[in-house]
Amino acid sequence: MKSMTSTSEKILDIAQSLIVTGGYNGFSYADISAAIGIRKASIHHHFPTKAELVSALVDRYRHQAEAGLKSLREQVSNPAEQLQSYMNYWQSCIRDASLPFCVCAMLASEMQMLPEGVASRVRAHFHGLAGWLTSVLQAGVEQDLFRLDNRPEEEAQLLMASVHGAMLSARAFDDTRLFIAIVAPQIARLRAPDYAETVAQK
Repeated sequence: MKSMTSTSEKILDIAQSLIVTGGYNGFSYADISAAIGIRKASIHHHFPTKAELVSALVDRYRHQAEAGLKSLREQVSNPAEQLQSYMNYWQSCIRDASLPFCVCAMLASEMQMLPEGVASRVRAHFHGLAGWLTSVLQAGVEQDLFRLDNRPEEEAQLLMASVHGAMLSARAFDDTRLFIAIVAPQIARLRAPDYAETVAQK
């Protein structure tokens, strides 16, 4: 059972890297077979169809993301620092190329072509992320750390668009610095004047 689990995880790892590079239609089981050194039949044994494989991958990705955001909230009480840590995570991933693009964002760009089972999971990821960002922004307003021009729900959507757009720009121009150059002003815009001054003095 242990080896089966290990093989499944290896398949998912390779599939994730291939999706980040080329999207849902940019890879086949032959690509995974060549990368891992196992027969395509073995991949089909673990994941009978590509839709099942990518569904399992998105489920794993969502679980990891939700666990990471939960851990961040438990370890960092300040909402502004939580938001900054979230941005720092993606900055590090893009800079060291460990995860230069969000898997679900890549899949979302192909939403109309995805099997419904995959598409529904991708939508669920973004609903969850939007919910987390909304709660962080709302908590920041209550603690006088943020001043929002729009409702927290709307600002959360703007932030998500900024983060994923910044990923795309960093990739398009092959310049990892673009991510923080685009995102940092968005974070600064949200900060309440008193809190922004405190941060600047540190």
